[in-house]
Amino acid sequence: MSPLEPFGTRLRHAMDERGPLCVGIDPHASLLAEWGLNDDVTGLERFSRTVVEAVADRVAVLKPQSAFFERFGSRGVAVLERTVREARAAGALVVMDAKRGDIGSTMAAYAESFLHKDAPLFSDALTVSPYLGYGSLKPAVELARDNGAGLFVLALTSNPEGAEVQHALRPDGRSVGATVLAHLAAENAGQRPLGSFGAVVGATLGDLSSYDLDINGPLLAPGIGAQGASAADLPAVFGGAVRNVVPNVSRGVLRHGPDIAALRESARRFADEIRAAVGSG
Repeated sequence: MSPLEPFGTRLRHAMDERGPLCVGIDPHASLLAEWGLNDDVTGLERFSRTVVEAVADRVAVLKPQSAFFERFGSRGVAVLERTVREARAAGALVVMDAKRGDIGSTMAAYAESFLHKDAPLFSDALTVSPYLGYGSLKPAVELARDNGAGLFVLALTSNPEGAEVQHALRPDGRSVGATVLAHLAAENAGQRPLGSFGAVVGATLGDLSSYDLDINGPLLAPGIGAQGASAADLPAVFGGAVRNVVPNVSRGVLRHGPDIAALRESARRFADEIRAAVGSG
């Protein structure tokens, strides 16, 4: 498949072929310790390569959390570059979880770091924050579109603090979160089979029927597993948009490492449960 095909097209194909599961790569110190690894660059590299070896050839999406690599400085970023490269070579789409958000030339530079096809950290999609105004994301939107990449924009996050911003009402009576969703729907208008500009929407939020989640784009849904949501909850939370949900599971899979067979079995089980729930939705 051409890397210049739009991210939404490639994601739809990957979800249909491999099941709609995103596995996080979150090498925080406590998880490295659980794996019997040191909290250093060597442990970071062993952890990341094990996850890639275990599941990159069988799940739709891998989502490295950039912060857990950046904390080791340039050597950690080098591990992140290899992780992205090897995961994509094995057939997984990579969503870089960096939650970048700024204005003007700074936002453009962040976009160049992750969304330009020649960048060492080029990823299939990037998480971004719109809370300097959705228009501040324009450089990332344009570069993603030019390079066949995508964005996942924070819209309705599951952390309690998010509500004070995302549920706030604008003068027109619409919430900030709903406004972000409307912008994404406009970006994706007319795109088939799926637009490339998605939203981050927590799977733990319960009934979201008051929001229009039908943005013709993917919905990255953290919260499955350790955070308390289950695959069976997805239809009630996402309603008619459930087929476009990309549920993210991190600790629920990663806690089974470093045993590769156990990691694979856990990912397979989550993918099967999610596929069944989406089918029933």
